[in-house]
Amino acid sequence: MDGLNSLAKILRVDETFLEKLDREMAKRCGKTGVLEKIAAANIEIINQALNLLNSANRSADHVRSILRQTILNHEKHLMTFVDKMPGKTEFDKAAKLVKKIAKIDKGFFLKKKLAQQILEKSKPAELFKYLKVKTLAEALKTHDVTELFSALRFTESEEWMHKTFETAYSNFGANDFEEREIEIKVLGPEWKNVSEKFVAKKHHNVSHLKEFGVIFLNPISENIPGKFLRDFALLLHYFHEIEFYSKLFGHYSAKPDFAEKLKMFLRGDVPDIYKTEAGEWLIVQRYLAKINPSDARLFLPRVNPESMHWARGERDLTSFQAPEANLDLKLWHNLDWVGCVFADSNEEIVSFDLEDNAMSLVSFMEGKNESFNYHQRESMWTKIFEEYVGGEEKMERILIENFDKGVVRF
Repeated sequence: MDGLNSLAKILRVDETFLEKLDREMAKRCGKTGVLEKIAAANIEIINQALNLLNSANRSADHVRSILRQTILNHEKHLMTFVDKMPGKTEFDKAAKLVKKIAKIDKGFFLKKKLAQQILEKSKPAELFKYLKVKTLAEALKTHDVTELFSALRFTESEEWMHKTFETAYSNFGANDFEEREIEIKVLGPEWKNVSEKFVAKKHHNVSHLKEFGVIFLNPISENIPGKFLRDFALLLHYFHEIEFYSKLFGHYSAKPDFAEKLKMFLRGDVPDIYKTEAGEWLIVQRYLAKINPSDARLFLPRVNPESMHWARGERDLTSFQAPEANLDLKLWHNLDWVGCVFADSNEEIVSFDLEDNAMSLVSFMEGKNESFNYHQRESMWTKIFEEYVGGEEKMERILIENFDKGVVRF
C-alpha cells in the first residue's frame, strides 16, 4: 500500500476523506504533502524495525509474534535492572527508577492541606471502617494524607466519590494551588486486600491524583509476563500527563469559572460533537475505542493528549540505557504512532507501539490472544495534527489554549 491508501486503512476512514482533510489543512496551515510524508515514514520505520528484528516474514501473525517476544525479552532485562535498584520492594525500586528516568519539572498543584480538609469534611466512613478508626486524626497517626486520599479509590463507592468531588472542588481558585514536585507514592501492604478489586477493574496497579501531583502504586504483584513493562511505561506516561494538567491548571486558574473548568478537566469530559466542519479537530482526552469501537467520533479528525503523554513517556524509556543490565529499548523509539495493515491481516491493524504490544503479550499469556492497537491509532491522528501545526511544543500550546472548548478550529 502507498500513501493515503495505507493511512486510510489504518485510520479506518475513506481515502477521499483524507484527501479533503489534507487540502483544507494545507489552506489553513500552509503545509502540503503532510499525509504522504507520514505514510512514507510509517512504512520506512516498519521496515527498519523488522530488519532489526531479523524478520523476513512479513505476515501479520508472525510480526505480532516477534513483537510480543521482543516485549518479553526487554521486560526480563528491565526487571533484572530494577531488581538491582535500592528499595525494600519491587514497587519501591521501580518508583525510584521511574523518578530517575522521567524528565519533569515542578508543577502547579492543589495544596496538600486541602486533601486533609476534604477528608475532614467528608468523613469517609468506609475508609475509617477499613482502618478501624473513628476519626481522621486517628488515621493520620499511622498514614499520611496522600496515602489516605489515594485509598478513597478503593474504599468508597463511586456515588460517594462523585458527590464529594462535586462539593469539594466547586470553589477552588488559583490561591489553592502551589508549585511543587510530582510525588510518586508506594502504598503499604496494609492496602493490598482492599485494592485488589480496583486493580482487577483497571487491569493495572498504578493510578494518580492529577490535581495533587501524585502517582501511586498499589501493593499488588502481577506476575503475568508483559504486565511489569506495561505498568512501568504507564508510570512514565503519568508523569507527563500530570505535568500537562499542571500547565492546564496554571493557564485557566485566573479565569472566573476556573472551578468548573477544573472539574471538567478532571472528569475527562469529551465533547458531544459527532460531525466536524472543515478545519475542525476534536480534542479527545479518552480512548473512546475502549468504550465503544463504533463511536462516530473515532472517524473524525482528532488530537488526543493521551497520545502526547505516551509519546513522551515512551521516549523517556527508550532513551534510557543500562549496558550493565543489557537494557536497551531504543528499538521502540518513535514507534508509538506506527502501524500497518498487512495483506493477510483481515484489515486488522498490527500496532508497533510498545504499550499496545505489552498489553497484547499479557492477553496472549492469559490465553485470550487479543491484539491491541487503540494507542497506535490515536497516536497516528495526533502525529498528523502535530505535523500540520509545526511540532510538539506548538501542539501542546494549541491544546492548552483550546482544551476547555474540546475542539480546535483553524
